[in-house]
Amino acid sequence: MSNTPPSGGICLPAASLQKFVAELFQKAGTNKPDAALIAELLTATDLRGVHSHGTQQTPGYTRLMLEGRVNPRPNIKVVSETTTARVYDGDGGMGHFPCHQGMRWAIETAREYGTAAVTTRNHFHFGSAGKYSRMAAAAGCLGIAVSSHRYDLPPDALIKYVNATSPISVAFPNGEQPPLILDMGAAMLPWDEKLFEQVPFAFFKELGIGAINRALGGVMAGIFLPQFIPPESPWESNQGSFLAVFDIRAFMPLDEFEQQMDQFVAAARQMQPFPGTDQAALPGGLEWQRELDYTRDGIPLSTRHQQALQDLADELEVQSPFAQHAHTRFSA
Repeated sequence: MSNTPPSGGICLPAASLQKFVAELFQKAGTNKPDAALIAELLTATDLRGVHSHGTQQTPGYTRLMLEGRVNPRPNIKVVSETTTARVYDGDGGMGHFPCHQGMRWAIETAREYGTAAVTTRNHFHFGSAGKYSRMAAAAGCLGIAVSSHRYDLPPDALIKYVNATSPISVAFPNGEQPPLILDMGAAMLPWDEKLFEQVPFAFFKELGIGAINRALGGVMAGIFLPQFIPPESPWESNQGSFLAVFDIRAFMPLDEFEQQMDQFVAAARQMQPFPGTDQAALPGGLEWQRELDYTRDGIPLSTRHQQALQDLADELEVQSPFAQHAHTRFSA
């Protein structure tokens, strides 16, 4: 799924989209607080222009709940803990719930002890990794979020496919400049034997990132434990995560760090951009600009995105906000 801004569709205020999506999740069986939380997280992802992991996931998520494959009302539990580490069980529900709860705890703990980490397991998709790392950055901390999902590694498949799309995000606190936030999947290069012969190191580095993500967000998270795999588990709980937080204040004064980060980012933005791009920007800069624009002008939804949400609304008998915002329709 592309995250290029849509060439045609409709613009919705974030608040309207969030309220609408929360109502859809409630209709699918999610309780009101959890529906509000996942709607907030998905809408925030759309605000940054990462539509692949935003509200267009709503139809797929809710239908899995309605089909009984994802638990709409999970009871999140801490199943293991030390002073600075915890393991969260997602009870077969969406990964957004244990990951958000776990990151909140990790931030609070890191502010006291300097660092904290969490793994989550027994849940479905956790969405865009960047929304969890950004929680830490907003609290003056370095945040890391890694995830993987459970899938086979057949011996006749090329080793490149170890990584699939296992995501990783690393976010730093920022001052006045756009934030530095890496938010990416591990699968970056389409397989091409001629390209491999020219730049083999690129494929090996991609494999390395993917393997690390799979080990941290998958193996260490416990997603391969038999009790979380059908038929022992009634849920499609095939994802896990690793979340870590480091309080910048444990290493240097936060204002000093932010000042130096601003100098670094500002200098980078004055460099020459890649060919075919308008401006030089570090990871996170584009999402920062889109969030400013979409907060002001509304979130652009493609015609396909809108129709998928409308079809779900009709199915669940929820009134959509599209008619009242028809005047915001746009086309290339």
